[in-house]
Amino acid sequence: QVQLIESGGGLVQAGGSLRLSCVASGRTSSSVVMGWFRQAPGKERELVTVILRSGGSTYYTDSVKGRFTISRDNAKNTVYLQMNSLKPEDTAVYYCAGRRNWGTLESLRGAGRYDYWGQGTQVTVSS
Repeated sequence: QVQLIESGGGLVQAGGSLRLSCVASGRTSSSVVMGWFRQAPGKERELVTVILRSGGSTYYTDSVKGRFTISRDNAKNTVYLQMNSLKPEDTAVYYCAGRRNWGTLESLRGAGRYDYWGQGTQVTVSS
């Protein structure tokens, strides 16, 4: 089993920045793929970005390209999400997630395809 704990959420004004962290513990070697999802009130959970364990492959949803950056430090079992130029529409609960395998884009987008989840951290962007 893998346990994921997120931190770094908060309230920020539009145009500001936040950095989220996700620390993994347990059988971290099985978290080959790590990603960030978000869920706004009344909306489905959506994939924001994912990264392969080696860091060689990443994916970003169109709405965050150029503003968000995912990275991972395997020595610290930590994944980061640097969020710049934040917009009110980025307001959501952000969840860290892990899975054992890379896959098609369709599978990476599916929240049900992930094996491990954190408890979520709230990000609120004021206008």
